[in-house]
Amino acid sequence: MTTTIDSSQKLHLVFGGELENLDGVRFSDVKGLDIVGIFPDFASAQIAWRAKAQSTVDNALTRYFIVHLHRLLEP
Repeated sequence: MTTTIDSSQKLHLVFGGELENLDGVRFSDVKGLDIVGIFPDFASAQIAWRAKAQSTVDNALTRYFIVHLHRLLEP
C-alpha cells in the first residue's frame, strides 16, 4: 500500500504555552498547551499566531509557534 501526499496542501499547526525559562523551548506545562488550530496555509497560520502572540504580550514566558506540518508528512 502506498500513500500519496497532496503537495498542494500546506498544513500548519499553531500552538503555544508558557516556557520554563527564556533560554530554551521547554514548556512548563505540556498538558496545558494551547492548541490554536491547524491551518491550510502559512498566511492564515501567521494571522492566528500573531493574534495569540499579541494577546499574551504581558507574559514574557508565553510563546506561540507555527509548525509546518506538510514538511513532516513528506516522505
